[in-house]
Amino acid sequence: MKQGIIFFTLLCLCIFNSGAQTDSVRVADYTAPQKYTIGGIEVSGANFTDKNVVRLLSGLIVGETIQIPGDKITDAIKALWKQSLFEDIEIYQEKVIGNDVFLRIHVTERPRLSKFAFRGKVKKNEADEIRGKIRLVKEKVITDYSLGFVKNTVRDYYVNKGFYNVKVNVSQEADKLTKTPHTILYINVDKGKKVRIKNLKFHGNEVLADWKLRRKMEDSKPFRIYNPFNSGKYHEDNLQKDLPAVLAKYNSKGYRDARIVKDTTYFVSKKRVNIDVYIEEGHKFYFGTFKWFGNTKYRSGQLDTILNIKKGDVFDQSQLDAKLNMNPNGYDISSLYMDDGYLFFQVNAQEANIHNDTIDFNIQMYEGKQAIINKVTVSGNDKTNDHVIYREIRSRPGQLFRRSDIMRTVRELSQLGYFDPEKMNPVPKPNPADGTVDIDYAVEEKPNDQITLSGGWGGGRVIGTLGVTFNNFSMRNFLKKESWRPLPTGDGQRLSVQAQTNGLFYQSYNISFTEPWLGGKKPNSLTVSAFHSSFSDGTKRKIEVDGKKIPNENRSYMNIFGGSVGFGRRLKWPDDYFQMYSSLSYNYYDLNKYNFFILSTGYANDVNLSLNISRSSVDAPIYPKNGSNFVIHGQWTPPYSAFNGKNYSDLSLQERFKFIEYQKYKFTAEWFTQLTNKRAAEGKEARNLVLRTKIGFGFLTYYNKDVGFSPFERFYLGGSGLSGFQNFVAREIIALRGYTDNSLSSAAGDPIASRYTMELRFPVTLNPQATIFVLGFAEAGNSWQSFKQYNPFNVKRSAGFGLRVFLPMFGLLGVDYGWGFDNVPGNPGIGNGKGQFHFTIGGQLGEM
Repeated sequence: MKQGIIFFTLLCLCIFNSGAQTDSVRVADYTAPQKYTIGGIEVSGANFTDKNVVRLLSGLIVGETIQIPGDKITDAIKALWKQSLFEDIEIYQEKVIGNDVFLRIHVTERPRLSKFAFRGKVKKNEADEIRGKIRLVKEKVITDYSLGFVKNTVRDYYVNKGFYNVKVNVSQEADKLTKTPHTILYINVDKGKKVRIKNLKFHGNEVLADWKLRRKMEDSKPFRIYNPFNSGKYHEDNLQKDLPAVLAKYNSKGYRDARIVKDTTYFVSKKRVNIDVYIEEGHKFYFGTFKWFGNTKYRSGQLDTILNIKKGDVFDQSQLDAKLNMNPNGYDISSLYMDDGYLFFQVNAQEANIHNDTIDFNIQMYEGKQAIINKVTVSGNDKTNDHVIYREIRSRPGQLFRRSDIMRTVRELSQLGYFDPEKMNPVPKPNPADGTVDIDYAVEEKPNDQITLSGGWGGGRVIGTLGVTFNNFSMRNFLKKESWRPLPTGDGQRLSVQAQTNGLFYQSYNISFTEPWLGGKKPNSLTVSAFHSSFSDGTKRKIEVDGKKIPNENRSYMNIFGGSVGFGRRLKWPDDYFQMYSSLSYNYYDLNKYNFFILSTGYANDVNLSLNISRSSVDAPIYPKNGSNFVIHGQWTPPYSAFNGKNYSDLSLQERFKFIEYQKYKFTAEWFTQLTNKRAAEGKEARNLVLRTKIGFGFLTYYNKDVGFSPFERFYLGGSGLSGFQNFVAREIIALRGYTDNSLSSAAGDPIASRYTMELRFPVTLNPQATIFVLGFAEAGNSWQSFKQYNPFNVKRSAGFGLRVFLPMFGLLGVDYGWGFDNVPGNPGIGNGKGQFHFTIGGQLGEM
């Protein structure tokens, strides 16, 4: 009886407690543990956390045998504590019935976030950016970790902006307006002064001047107020990231042993620091001999030719690496083998001997077996149908693996305009066991449909434009209700509908449709289009005379109706970058007292056949960095005067131009050259300077001298090249920035024109949602009324700068400011150094 009383007393006093600082187990006697079966578990204090979740997280299970006191209770407290949901945890026994013990888990929950705010001089845009980084949401449990994360994230944000002395602390205040424990966070920010680099000095450099080394310090350049592209902000991580570029510069000059002895940063004021970098240049080295080992496919002499490094050349490790592996131009040892199926090929250059200032190399090679492509897959295309992508892929199952085929496929997929070229990633998955390789082309869709709703300026008036262009349309799904999400897409077809007007003076409507793979088996395109344009002096079509409405015979107007059918195909000769496009067009002109052309009153028919042979190897459609475009264009009407037997010297203008006859030829050549080769860090954009050069020539001629030049299809040079009129087929408008629209040609247009353009481009952002780049340009051109006057070097010159913004929904928008340098006879208000603003919609400033 006495023993039973003692045992009962011990069970009643057995309490286990864990507080915010200590975990306590209240038992009567630790020296006499007992085993019990858990009969039940109650949870109290959990207002937001599900009680079943608390039981589950504790690890305690009803029916389980535990020892009291014992590790099970301690482990349960630790498991709950790891969740960071509670400020206080207690586990104690409520009662014991026989051998069953009933436990209670009592928790005190941490306060939850009610709201947060910034204190200090935090700008609205800064606050918006920080909110996206700290990820604080209402009802989030406030833990020590989350407070530390917020503090460190805010501090890093301002340090990256140059506020090196920023101070951040996070304070809490209980929200008295809520029934349950909630807290308000205040993020207190004292930015201090922005710390910039005043001077960057190099010590010990004799071979390379300071300014050459500073150019390699991409993110650690001294602040200069005259350079808007360099903030000069100081960040220690940027400094450590830039210093290896200095050594790379030395290595490229042969100084393979150059090293940075130390770098020192010190404040010269509260917001300026100086950086001193101490360099040990070492000796200059040269390439010696190269010996090849392991090559059976190609002779050593052939490999020497491709390596193209001679004995005595200045040592440059980057040059050697590029010649062995993945040269951007594709001419290297690795590409030679990988373009012949040797996916498992490996090459390694080893320094064999260093004598005086010369380094000999042994090139160890492992050729491996030729790899056969097993499977080709695509991923990431949630809009474009698979067959649209597969038909552009050059890597096919059963073929030998070729690196050049992968690079060409990436280029072709980029040219479609459906995918983000910066995120396109072909992933070869080799299977060495059976000598095969699987290739997955990972793509990311980007918006490419365009809605045009804009106002422009043309003909001295505001022009409104409304149109839609669907660049990835699907006509075969047009009648399927389930495909309208919101439009049937995915087959790569193009549908465009557009209207322009400025009221009574100008109206234009057009529709076009393109099927890029007619029949689905070969890249043969079919384009069908139709349009109507109307120009007038703004007077009414009909007037009232004697109570009746009759046509207004004094109204000046020109109406154009037209349509075309075009067929295009890719060529395989001279190479598969060539394309040929031919079209048959018909245009009908109806004019009345429209004095902008030789034929001012009457009508004319224009039936013409055009042939366009082009070669395009640019790497991207919006911001090309490399490649070229060449176009030869010919356009012909039937030579009516050769077989109709009419004496054109005696005919009226109406009869002479009833059926227009002409020949028209154009040639354009365009090159894109990447001038810098900066590589971006992971997750960032590589922004490089690109040079664009272009030349263009256009000639309009006749079959019969008595017929003369056609009144239409002439060249009009000057200005933005658009003038707001998008579908004015009667003339060809060519840009020459720095001068007003059409100011460099005669009023009726000229049959000969030339233009030369050079642009230096730099991207602000290559984000496909908004591609932005700035440019500086210099261009020259002129137009002539006859071949006797033609002189391609007698040109009007201009220069200036501009901005381009590509928005998927609106296309490419641009603004330029140019200065015309030359005098324009009869127009003293332009040229002679005077400047002009130009606004453009679309990428082409006239075809030439």
